[in-house]
Amino acid sequence: MILQNIKIFAHRGSKGTHPENTIAAFQKAAETGADGIEFDVHLGADGELVIIHDETLDRTTSLTGYVKDHSSQELKTGDAGVKYAKKFTGERIPFLREVFDWAKGNDLLMNVEIKTDKLAYEGIEQKIIDSIRHHQMEQRVILSSFNHQSIEKVKLLAPELERALLFEGLPDNLEQILRDKQESGFHPDKNSLTEATNEIAKTLGYKVRPWVANEEADIIKLAKMGVDVIMTDFPEMALKALKSWQANG
Repeated sequence: MILQNIKIFAHRGSKGTHPENTIAAFQKAAETGADGIEFDVHLGADGELVIIHDETLDRTTSLTGYVKDHSSQELKTGDAGVKYAKKFTGERIPFLREVFDWAKGNDLLMNVEIKTDKLAYEGIEQKIIDSIRHHQMEQRVILSSFNHQSIEKVKLLAPELERALLFEGLPDNLEQILRDKQESGFHPDKNSLTEATNEIAKTLGYKVRPWVANEEADIIKLAKMGVDVIMTDFPEMALKALKSWQANG
């Protein structure tokens, strides 16, 4: 068989083994040989772009309340590692500029999810674009969102950047949406992706990057479909599973 170049993206970094959306998790992903990392961006009170998954700080950090209500100085005092495991005490909540600075030391692709599906962060798209350009990361970033209006904004503001449509569950008119939007990436949840849907997206020129596969059987199933990227919380395990499958194929 012809080995396909299926990439592994570490979802929120190596989330299965390290505190999610932290430099420690991203560093682990880089060390394991992942092709890319996926992380989430919110907007703090003073316009700082904050890397965290939830709208609130409570689940993953030592702080409480909404990210949008905290200044960067306040966010710097938060611990983003201690709730995951004691050994990660002191791990900070990163800002987008810090992640881009860190990324200069590697060649990872970065799937930046714009978290505007629950809160409308005024101007967040432009701020992210400005940061990408400032750090010269244009060729290494994919911008995705469940809020497809955010992706429309990016298309208007920075048509040269790669963009992707996120889905949890697939609408009946998916094919029409993909035709109309004409974006680059199709990011469905793994349970919703079928071989037929994968074929439709591929035929329309989309890169298919399902999320999140954490079981070897799921990784092999997606690999057999010929997806472009598999997102996983366990990049080390996923890479081993993929290599083993390709070697025995």
